[in-house]
Amino acid sequence: MILSDLIHKKVLDAEGTVVGNLVDVRFVIDGAPGQLLASARLHGIIVSRGTASTFLGYERNSANSPFILAKFLEWRHRGSFLVRWRDIAMIDDAVHLRASFQRLSPNLPQNRS
Repeated sequence: MILSDLIHKKVLDAEGTVVGNLVDVRFVIDGAPGQLLASARLHGIIVSRGTASTFLGYERNSANSPFILAKFLEWRHRGSFLVRWRDIAMIDDAVHLRASFQRLSPNLPQNRS
């Protein structure tokens, strides 16, 4: 599977109702770094109800500049949510979710270093 093939696909719930568009994915870094990088695994997808455009990195809680752009993207992506990879039942011409999927916050945790 190529990631660019997933972006902009329609996302359907278990009944076949469109719940939005796949606009981004979330990876999790697992384990200690290897020779080059630590291993990454796909954690979930970001579904946007109102647009097929990406967040441009503004889903990060600390990304808020330029202010007008941050506020515009916050408004444009209102109602967006994260679906864990394990809650995806099938991918064909659309992404089909399991009946028990959960809508989680798409925001990344704020880095407190």
